[in-house]
This record gives sequence, C-alpha cells and structure tokens, in this order.
Amino acid sequence: MRKLILFLLIGFTFTSCKKLSSKHNHAKQDFNNLETKTLPVDSLIIYQTKDLIIKKLSNHIYEHISFLNTDDFGKVACNGMLVVNENKGVIFDTPTDNKSSLELINFVTNQLKSEITAVIPTHFHEDCVGGIQEFEAHNIPTYATNQTTELLKNHGQKFSKPVIEFNKTLMLNIGDKKVYAEYFGEGHTKDNIIGYFPEDNAIFGGCLIKNVGASKGYLGDANINKWSETVSKVKLKYPEVKIIIPGHGKWGGTELFDYTIKLFEL
Repeated sequence: MRKLILFLLIGFTFTSCKKLSSKHNHAKQDFNNLETKTLPVDSLIIYQTKDLIIKKLSNHIYEHISFLNTDDFGKVACNGMLVVNENKGVIFDTPTDNKSSLELINFVTNQLKSEITAVIPTHFHEDCVGGIQEFEAHNIPTYATNQTTELLKNHGQKFSKPVIEFNKTLMLNIGDKKVYAEYFGEGHTKDNIIGYFPEDNAIFGGCLIKNVGASKGYLGDANINKWSETVSKVKLKYPEVKIIIPGHGKWGGTELFDYTIKLFEL
C-alpha cells in the first residue's frame, strides 16, 4: 500500500503539457480513477465536477484545474488562474477543452456574478488554449503575444475572432486594479509568459514554473539552456511574491522559483 501511495504521488507531479492523443490503456484508466478521487481533499475547493475544479486562494485569485488525457501519463491535471475584482474577471489559460471552459465561464458569470473581460494563453500548447473556441463563442477577447499567435497558427489553430496581440508586456484594467502579462525569456517554450496581479501579490507561472518535486516534463519545445536564467529574471523582479501557481501541480510561494531554477541549472 505504501508503494502504491508513493506511485500515485509521483504520477500526480508530472508536468508535461504537450498535446497528445487521448488513447490510453485500461491500467492507466484505473490509475486515473484513483488519482481523480484523491484530488478533492482540499478545503480551498469551492467548485468541483469530474471535468473542472476551482480553488479560491485569496481575495481575488482563483486556480482552475482541468484535465488532459495523454498517452504516457494518463489523466494530467492542468492549472490556470482566474483574477476577479469589482465583478470583472481575467483568465490565464483556458481549461483543456470546450466543455470544462464552459463550466468555468458559467461559474464566473453565474456564481461570481462577474464578466470575463479577457483570456490570456501563457503559451501555445493545448492545455493553455484547448477551450479557446468556447471563449470566442461567448465574445470574450483573447490576448496573446505575437510569438504565441504565430506558433498557434503554425500548429493549425484557427480563430473565429481576431486575437489582440502584444509584444512582451500587457497591462489590463480589472475594475480599479491592474493585471499584467509579461515575457521574461524562453524556457518550457520560446513564447511562455507569466501573469501577475499586484493586489494579492500573485503570479501564474504556467508551465515555465514547476511545482516542488516535479520532473522536467515535456521538453520537445523547450530551451533548457535558458530556462533557469528566465526564471531567475522573474524571481529578481518579484522576490517576495506570495502566491505562485505552476502549470501543473501544487501552488506555493517562492520555493517554486528556487526549485525550477535548480532543476534546470546547467
């Protein structure tokens, strides 16, 4: 039993976010069922279905968790961030598909009584944009860097509405506060950015930032020579950040910066 628990914990920290096939064997399906049952034991959860989990981390910060089926690791939990202030909301990374994205939109609209004014993918992989069509269907504007837009188009992503592009930094008003998207350099991908909300001193690191104990994950689009340097730049600018949400795994504080820097040190 102790070996089984250890195996489950190791499996849950996997951090790949590359688009993969949904085919997997019965053994992996059994593992997924066990994994999903262990996820809800968290007092921060305020919404939960089989497709979407939402946690409230602070006055304005919510973490949304959806799931991506992969060949190699079964069902992988993927994180995003929702910032809400004065009945306005900004989302970093869509949930992994249109179904879970609709759940998130309905939650923000009906339960938080807020209007989503922007969705911002932090890089071009599926766990960041898998539900983009649902956001477009609800006339929610997409903001993305020039790099991300180019990579998405090169990988066959089609948009029904124009994407609002920016270069390296973006500032959006959210009620009487501001939220930021920033590019610091290459790492998990060449286009990975982070989100920052000063009011709650919170960062969404996306797949650029690893949860403590995670593996290096998928490296097919990575620049492992620059990864530590890029995260060091983020840490230098935000040395006292209180909340850091990685692309996969448990959120935390600046220990996530330190772990990621060490993990990719040359």
